[in-house]
Amino acid sequence: MLEVLHRIVKEVSAARDVDEALSVIVRRLKDFLKVDVCSIYLVDQESRQLVLMATEGLNAGSVGAVRLPFEEGLVGLVAERAEPVNLDNAPDHPRFRYFPETGEERYHAFLGVPIIHHRKVVGVLIIQQHASSRFDDQTVDFLATIASQLAGGIAHAEAIGGIDGLRTKRIDGSRPLLGQPGAPGVAIGTAVVVRPFADIDSVPDRPVDNRATEQERFLQAVRNVRTEVKDMVDRMTEALPKGDAALFDAYLMMLDSESLIGATLDRIRDGNWAPGALRETIREHASAFDAMEDPYLRERGQDVRDLGRRILQRMQSEEQATREYPRDSVLVGEEISASMLAEAPPGHVVGVVSVRGSRTSHTAILARALGIPAVMGCDDIPVGRVGGWAIIADGYSGRVYVNPSPAVSLEYIRLQREEAELSAGLRDLRHLISETPDGVRVPLYANTGLVSDIQPSLNSGAEGVGLYRTEFPFMIRDRFPGESEQRQVYRQVLETFSPRPVTMRTLDIGGDKALSYFPINEDNPFLGWRGIRITLDHPEIFLVQLRAMLRASVGLDNLSLLLPMVSGIAELEESLALIRRAHAEVIEEGEAVVMPRIGVMVEVPSAVYQARNLARRADFLSVGTNDLTQYLLAVDRNNSRVAELYETLHPAVLRAVMQVVEAAHAEGRPVSVCGEMAGDPAAAILLLGMGIDSLSMSASSLPRIKWVIRSFETARARELLDEVLAYEDPVPIRERLNVALDEAGLGGLVRAGK
Repeated sequence: MLEVLHRIVKEVSAARDVDEALSVIVRRLKDFLKVDVCSIYLVDQESRQLVLMATEGLNAGSVGAVRLPFEEGLVGLVAERAEPVNLDNAPDHPRFRYFPETGEERYHAFLGVPIIHHRKVVGVLIIQQHASSRFDDQTVDFLATIASQLAGGIAHAEAIGGIDGLRTKRIDGSRPLLGQPGAPGVAIGTAVVVRPFADIDSVPDRPVDNRATEQERFLQAVRNVRTEVKDMVDRMTEALPKGDAALFDAYLMMLDSESLIGATLDRIRDGNWAPGALRETIREHASAFDAMEDPYLRERGQDVRDLGRRILQRMQSEEQATREYPRDSVLVGEEISASMLAEAPPGHVVGVVSVRGSRTSHTAILARALGIPAVMGCDDIPVGRVGGWAIIADGYSGRVYVNPSPAVSLEYIRLQREEAELSAGLRDLRHLISETPDGVRVPLYANTGLVSDIQPSLNSGAEGVGLYRTEFPFMIRDRFPGESEQRQVYRQVLETFSPRPVTMRTLDIGGDKALSYFPINEDNPFLGWRGIRITLDHPEIFLVQLRAMLRASVGLDNLSLLLPMVSGIAELEESLALIRRAHAEVIEEGEAVVMPRIGVMVEVPSAVYQARNLARRADFLSVGTNDLTQYLLAVDRNNSRVAELYETLHPAVLRAVMQVVEAAHAEGRPVSVCGEMAGDPAAAILLLGMGIDSLSMSASSLPRIKWVIRSFETARARELLDEVLAYEDPVPIRERLNVALDEAGLGGLVRAGK
């Protein structure tokens, strides 16, 4: 049965549209199960009726005509109960209802299973037989498995226009398609579908005789792409603040990387042609990023693929494909890269909608730097059909409207006007201090991980760096970077922000952040050998990094160190001993280096319960709410099946953060928050009420959080904190805080408009 299941799913995936897919399913199931009837009913969510959408065995004229309320018939019983119904003689059941137009009076055996997507019944799959006998358990299980495979596709059909849209192939402009907020703002324009110029995944292997020619062909393509990327940077400098176009520095670094160039040349020497060798190298690099849990680092896999496609395209043809961009272009694609956005003429792109990606992708980062609204992860948009259509993208809510209705268009035109007024007001906050109306200072810092993040952080008014991720220099090489190489990178960051403080997190690899030259194979890597555990087991790696950081800070004295994934006191004490050793070694070498402040990242539950003991030994604590939330709630935020359970405003998370603050303050130590929670306007109110000493977030979030800080007195924040702590569920907590923001005149932070 498994083979049949795979064959049906594959054939359905190749169908031209949903109608064809449904027809394939009922036809194949009827033949395989050797039943007399197979039918699919879908739920019309507006009328709450079940509509017969495809059948093999019933009268063909009944398709689209039979509509059943949930309360009527056996099909309605399946939908109502959300569980299978298996009967040997359906007419004897009290819920049986006969529809003459179907011709189903001839059938007695009945099996119906619900099609469920995200806890909601979206349809019912039915098989029927002339004979009076129950279907066996194996058939029930198989049909339920088929229904589970159907669920996502049915939900997609509903999203692009409900039942009527499925029948007429139209898209309902009053129904939003849902994605994730990528960059704030409202985009109103014309959809321009963009695709990569070359499909690197489809490249086959091919043996070559003249390997030297293939190597030169590859190297010439790399040289051409390097020139192309530099030209992009030159074009972008007209649209971006000085330094922001350095986002593409990562591309140039990869183009000079031995791990990319050398590995591909080695594969060509082994006998594969250049495109096939490139495919394998890109696949190897991208898969390492794909396996990472950290959204920021995982999105780097998309950058690797985009670079590979560009090199391949250069090898395939020297002629760039041309594309027309109207003045109000909203780029739409399966996977829009930062370079696709950069290729468009400056001023022509007003929005971005990508099927894949998240707010941590380079596309979203660049969109925020350019002030272009973006919606990422909008997997319900029918990319192949929307080119040239009117489109609205709401970068706050993640909603997308294709061919919007007049009412929707008028509303978003109004919201866009208010959004422009709000953005102008936020820009005025950049040079104001982050202080509450009652005089409490709450410094706001930026989270960074690439040199290209520095300028946007400075432009946003950041008072320093609260979290600098040091993994990237390790991940773009095929070996551990040496002390001098690391010092050069760290020095650039420290000098740029001097005299403002910079907190550098020591190497945090393992788990979701693998190094190709340092493989770690574990059954459960996120609870395994990672973070401080690795660097303590390899002091030679740790000491080199510590020495590089200390030497980079000479004469600047704005460095703080942050230790990741500390789960106990022994780890902290061992780390402190190594830091002192590195400091002494650098002093002995004649460097006038000051001992930096040392902090502990609280991101595992054990650290919460030992926060006071940790604070006695460290200079400060920093709460990493991303991992802490994940571990406390046992939720993988990157798993779509449970991601909705990931909520930083969960009462358990709030109480854990409060416990850390109280423990640290009892020892006279400051506490910062450096996870996503810090950039959430609703959460910022509660953190203010808890007495958090500083917040660190993405540069794009900083002006909005400053507005919150400058709008709420600490007494009011404490009142709201006390109020929501009585709630037992995160949903009413967020609703209450959104109301509080609205009442304070800050509603524009949580929705489009002001």
